[in-house]
Amino acid sequence: MAAAGRPYKNTVAVLATMHGKERAIGPVLARGLGLRVALAMGLDTDRFGTFSREVERYGSQLDAARAKISAGFEYAPYARVGIASEGSFGPHPHIPFLALGRELVLLIDRERGLELTGHYAGPETNYGHAVVSDIGAAIAFAERSQFPGHGLIVLGWVADTPAPGVARFKDIVDRGALEEAVGQVVAKCGAAFIEADMRAHRNPSRMRAIARAASDLVRRFRSQCPACAHPGFDVTERLGGLPCEWCGAPTQVVRSEVLICQACGHRLERPATNATTANAGRCESCNP
Repeated sequence: MAAAGRPYKNTVAVLATMHGKERAIGPVLARGLGLRVALAMGLDTDRFGTFSREVERYGSQLDAARAKISAGFEYAPYARVGIASEGSFGPHPHIPFLALGRELVLLIDRERGLELTGHYAGPETNYGHAVVSDIGAAIAFAERSQFPGHGLIVLGWVADTPAPGVARFKDIVDRGALEEAVGQVVAKCGAAFIEADMRAHRNPSRMRAIARAASDLVRRFRSQCPACAHPGFDVTERLGGLPCEWCGAPTQVVRSEVLICQACGHRLERPATNATTANAGRCESCNP
């Protein structure tokens, strides 16, 4: 199968989702690869973890996506290709007070033994939460969270900890529902924990990020190994050591990228930058 054109033209791919992700993933994979995305009807993907806190995710994003695809194949044994996605959200590792969203879209072609992932990470997320004791504070948080276009979740607040077992209100998409939820929880707990609903069908920002991860999957599929033409020949490692412009000592600045084929093991190392030296400000010898 060539990786050019639409290599999966009219091939059905089973997508494991119950939160509308086909709207983000389907058009991208249809245009880029020719896949026809079909849902694994009746599959409860919430059992692999929920952002609304009913079920804690076990393992990594990749572990969860693999588990979803495996379950999808059980529901659609005819399918050759399985698709799933998984997201992760938290504080930005380098920029204080900024949130970071990470999306992964996984493709498994069980006929070819092919597994490919597409990724997107960026700050274009409304991920966040607050503890409120009145509706005014809740409305202020809602406005920051792009409500009502983006949904909200309200939980109980007990011993300075979210308490979904005490109270949980989901699918809050209008002011009336928000006021009712916050009012009930504050009356019961003294305060309410309110957070952005990160489930894909309640979060348009997340849907856009999932589509970008799907586009990255298409890009990776089209990157062929120069030795065997297998899809997915992409960067697997970045190597530091670009020499300092003053003293020539190796720095932590990335000097090269390594690409490895998962099929034949072909390895290629290429420069990561056109620069031949790193700024002396990045050198531990010159700036200990």
